[in-house]
Amino acid sequence: MTNEWRDEAERIEQEIEHRVEADEPRLIRYGSGILLFLAGGAFAAIALVAIDKPKRLPFSPAASPEVIPAAFTPPPLSAIPDGPDGASIRRGIAIFTNPGANASQFVGNSLACSNCHIDAGRRAHAAPMWAAWAAYPQYRKKTRSISTMEDRIWGCFRYSMNAPNSPSGGPPPAGSDIYRDLESYFHWLAKGVPTGEPIKGSGFAKPVLSAAGYDPARGATVYALKCAACHGPDGQGVRGTDGKIIYPPLWGARSYNWGAGMARVDTAAGFIKANMPFGQGNSLTDQQAWDVAAFVDSHERPRDPRQTASVAANAKENFEGEVTYYGKTFDGRLLGEGVAGAR
Repeated sequence: MTNEWRDEAERIEQEIEHRVEADEPRLIRYGSGILLFLAGGAFAAIALVAIDKPKRLPFSPAASPEVIPAAFTPPPLSAIPDGPDGASIRRGIAIFTNPGANASQFVGNSLACSNCHIDAGRRAHAAPMWAAWAAYPQYRKKTRSISTMEDRIWGCFRYSMNAPNSPSGGPPPAGSDIYRDLESYFHWLAKGVPTGEPIKGSGFAKPVLSAAGYDPARGATVYALKCAACHGPDGQGVRGTDGKIIYPPLWGARSYNWGAGMARVDTAAGFIKANMPFGQGNSLTDQQAWDVAAFVDSHERPRDPRQTASVAANAKENFEGEVTYYGKTFDGRLLGEGVAGAR
């Protein structure tokens, strides 16, 4: 194992363990009156908050976050073994937290796996990888087949990482060491998790959809107050002075494409409800989570790579019954035609 891999793994370990010990670390900056919650660029997730003071929305968010205990605690990164197994695990962590640098041939946008699977895939209610490992193989409606973990990762590259826009033009080939290293990491994280059994904290939350439905216009208000300071009013995120993404883009050329799970309003709402604003998970109401998810997912993004004919034909083939804006006309435009990808 090279010193580069070990140094990267140790840096990630220090960042994760610091946040676990602090239970939502906060960097508080006074003087300008700004309260800014940060978790580090490698772990920046789909919506963070930076506001001068906590603000009440017209429809009254919860006063404080609800703390939901996890059913499982993965091992600390300090417990990663030495030898070939440990080297593979550490490479998997580096790929997971920074695929743009460590799997660049197969990444076609500005996202990282850890943008949605928070704390390097460790956090409950953020689709943690310890729970995912124990759930596969399983039948998936999306693929209409039994999917293995490698199949699942392949799909994440294809859709969430927009691999069609990558230098290679697609996800890693079958049997790639990228899959081996990621799976080594997931397998190690899941030590002690029962196989094939429901486990609390897997997947995302399921916020209740009220009779009011979901509304991008209401969501725009939530976004402006809770998300725009970090992700920008244009949803394109923030890059550091070194060019690295700090806060990820939520729509447009550098975000996930229409085939990604997060392009479904219900999936995005569940993620937002449990995890956002960052450090204040479960502080939004169910209604706010649905509305801001609708606002984000009613924007154009790279096209679904499964589309070979018209948007309407692809919507019927692959989006039937999905809670999505794909194939719908919204604000005078047909959504799903896509935008050219960028990195």
